[in-house]
Amino acid sequence: MIYLDRFVFPSGEQEFDFFLSIKRKCYDNFYPFQLLPHKAFSQLDFEPITILYGGNGSGKTTVLNIVAEKLGIQREAMYNRSSFFEDYIGLCRFGLEEAVPESSKIITSDDVFNYMLNLRALNEGIDLKREALFDDYLDAKYSSFKMRSLEDYHQLKKVNQARSKTQSKYVRANLMENVIGNSNGESAYVYFTESIKSRGLYLLDEPENSLSAARQIELVALLEEFARYERCQFIISTHSPFLLSMKGAKIYDLDAYPVDVKKWTELESVRIYQQFFKLHGDEF
Repeated sequence: MIYLDRFVFPSGEQEFDFFLSIKRKCYDNFYPFQLLPHKAFSQLDFEPITILYGGNGSGKTTVLNIVAEKLGIQREAMYNRSSFFEDYIGLCRFGLEEAVPESSKIITSDDVFNYMLNLRALNEGIDLKREALFDDYLDAKYSSFKMRSLEDYHQLKKVNQARSKTQSKYVRANLMENVIGNSNGESAYVYFTESIKSRGLYLLDEPENSLSAARQIELVALLEEFARYERCQFIISTHSPFLLSMKGAKIYDLDAYPVDVKKWTELESVRIYQQFFKLHGDEF
């Protein structure tokens, strides 16, 4: 499925004209201006799965933020902006094949990290309550409580429950299980399964972070299924060989000059992996 057909960034000439229009000239940072013209990069043409590949500082995350801001796509975590970000966005253009669904979303590493922190905080709160219930059980079970009025009814129920159940059953009956007992990687994968719905444009910024190799392979299968059967379009920034190998993905190499579309097997980082495993092939 294709919602976003193309995205056009300001040309070097447009950026130059903008700088001439600025009255003050003493700014230290014109970000995101001056980033893409140095790469001879002005337009993205999209497929159901489009990947932005590049090392640190290549601009792939910036490109995702620009696209998300221009299209008004919902986001949770804050991101790096500057005084000129709105000016830059105003010079960008895009083309649609269909209207972008309201459920569309940009998902960053910060979103995943915040989700894991929230789970941890919630589980810590549950653990504290569990310890309190252990003490509550012992107090109720061995108390010499006698009901004297209707105001004591709640305490009577507690005492009867404690005397009729084991300590573990009493705690389970009065406390929800920990929301999740997974590792950080498993929790990160759960976040993606809960966030990605049918029919949407999703911008994923390095989704491989916190995911094991096995979980990355599962994520690849999930994204391919949603792109093929659930009317979803994905724009992904990554240098994970697992994600780069996705079927039918169009890959822009932001490390190249000029920026060019390449096969995943032509990318430098993938070649490094290939050479590394080839060097240690006898050890397998």
